Amino acid sequence: MLPLIEAEELKQLDKSTYTLIDTRGFGNSREHYEQGHLEGALYVDLEDLAAHPEDAANGGRHPLPELKDFAALLGRLGITPQTHVIVYDDKAAANPAARFWWMMKAIGHPLIQVLNGGLQAAVIAGIYPVTGFHSPLQPAVYPIPANYANTVTITEVDRAVKNRGQIVIDVREKPRYLGQTEPIDLIAGHIPGAINVPYLTNLGAGNRYLNANELKEQYQEIFGDVKPEQVIVHCGSGVTACHTLLALEQAGLTGAKLYVGSWSEWSRRDLPVATDEK
Repeated sequence: MLPLIEAEELKQLDKSTYTLIDTRGFGNSREHYEQGHLEGALYVDLEDLAAHPEDAANGGRHPLPELKDFAALLGRLGITPQTHVIVYDDKAAANPAARFWWMMKAIGHPLIQVLNGGLQAAVIAGIYPVTGFHSPLQPAVYPIPANYANTVTITEVDRAVKNRGQIVIDVREKPRYLGQTEPIDLIAGHIPGAINVPYLTNLGAGNRYLNANELKEQYQEIFGDVKPEQVIVHCGSGVTACHTLLALEQAGLTGAKLYVGSWSEWSRRDLPVATDEK
């Protein structure tokens, strides 16, 4: 199953055959959801998709939740390992939608897709928002997964940036990568040796992902002889990086890994910081 689904495809699906997830909240704010959401969508906040550490130096600002907690969330949503899940946001999947997709893939859930173009694309296709709240038809029990696959530690990243056979990609906007601005974390700059491929390069017209062939061509040029399995992707806190991991999956370049702690962890560990162009 491809990670992206188009709004026109969504219109053709029987609503009883999938669970729709709206991830537009942040900080347990349901404001956008309450103002209008796609019919039948269940609400998930970014805070549901992360643990809440006291010290971001160990795991970053949005470390992954405990596996038992994520399984419990899925159960409350009525999701089982057999459920086809479709998720959307209003940020071209650059925030919680791609993170939710990646977490589901990382625990081995095969039936998970992101709505290409998000809420805006749905409206253009004639799927209009509704108000009111929706609840799962029936809570479920989701088995606790064994692990989150395809993650790396800060130590592995440190080794990778010094290895010509690996690539570390920073998907943040170039001014943040170059240390010209840093609106969130304590120190500006980037991991020495990491290259900058902003996540926005994954997008084309209408804030939709480029097609699979365009994405494949773009990233194969960057990778050269390096296999996708030797690629590590990060951002500020392990959320937006999932946008690029989704793009790679759509392009058929599977196996890249997520550095969850990302810049928010690295920049708090008294490690080297770069501000030059790689």
